[in-house]
Amino acid sequence: MPLITVDYTDRIADSFDRRGFGLALNRLAVKLLDAKPAGCKTWFRRTGEAVVGADAETYALVAVEFRIFPGRSTEAKAALGEAVLAALPEYLPALPGPVQVTVSIGELDSAVYRAATLGG
Repeated sequence: MPLITVDYTDRIADSFDRRGFGLALNRLAVKLLDAKPAGCKTWFRRTGEAVVGADAETYALVAVEFRIFPGRSTEAKAALGEAVLAALPEYLPALPGPVQVTVSIGELDSAVYRAATLGG
């Protein structure tokens, strides 16, 4: 915990330092959510298209989703969202135009969540 997913559009694929951003997200989760470093799992999904708004302008999109165990305050979740928004520009230095960024934080059902490390 947490499970972190970052969806991003093709337009930023070449300039997006995904590994650096993933490590930053994991560090933010440790700092702001008191998560264990080994429990932070971040993956990236590249998408070819996204539509933002109702006009013809083409946006790039980054959507960050955290799924965490219950018990974190609204203030902690809001601080995490703000920290993610503040961190992203460092890992996306060459913007190809407007980039919409979203951060959402949802809760996992800890009664049914399971994780394991296989092999080793």
